Amino acid sequence: MNPGSPAAAFPAIFVAALRKHGFDFFAGVPCSLVKGIIRELEGGSDYVSETREDAALGLAAGAYLAGRLPAVVMQNSGLGVSLNALGSLHRIYAMSCLLLITWRGHDGKDAPEHNILGPETPRVLDLMGIAHREPESQDGLIEAVGWAARTTVETRQPVAIIVRPGMGA
Repeated sequence: MNPGSPAAAFPAIFVAALRKHGFDFFAGVPCSLVKGIIRELEGGSDYVSETREDAALGLAAGAYLAGRLPAVVMQNSGLGVSLNALGSLHRIYAMSCLLLITWRGHDGKDAPEHNILGPETPRVLDLMGIAHREPESQDGLIEAVGWAARTTVETRQPVAIIVRPGMGA
């Protein structure tokens, strides 16, 4: 990211990086931590808003089978909802997909419902065998997109980028 770019431009820069690296189908559940990114995605014809994260993963599986490279936006609480879909669909049938997961409760300073899964999010991904990155800056988020595209295509497995509060809006 250009150091002189205004923070408001980050969502457009991030979505452009996703598209540049081949991601061409997007589904997800809204989260305020990435509202700017979602707003940017909604401006295209390749984003579907869903009510449940496992349903968004179902759409992503269909998109993958149709030759697309999908990305799914979710909160880490939605990761909990999605474990069965990830394990019994995406992992077992070798379907590439980027999980863009917002890291609610990672520092214990969130709503109580986020403070249990929040600190455990990386371990949950480890237990599921899902490669992931936890960038500490917006530049790191942009760099992680290239890693995610390469890794998900090479392994034909889902990968995750965990977005910390304040980085994706």
